[in-house]
Amino acid sequence: MTEKKSEKECPECCGEKIITGTCVCNSEWRGNQVDDDWNDCQCSPDLPCPTCNGTGVIQE
Repeated sequence: MTEKKSEKECPECCGEKIITGTCVCNSEWRGNQVDDDWNDCQCSPDLPCPTCNGTGVIQE
């Protein structure tokens, strides 16, 4: 008999496959200048989920 591995939704990313980045906005600092405008927000990038390696499921 072959044993079938069951999969369940990743608890860290909830099956989304990525961890979305966050943005923090504060007018006290100056982040990036785009043309003549200053962007007061600093954002972290979206990253593949480290728990499921970007698959959205984990093996039980």
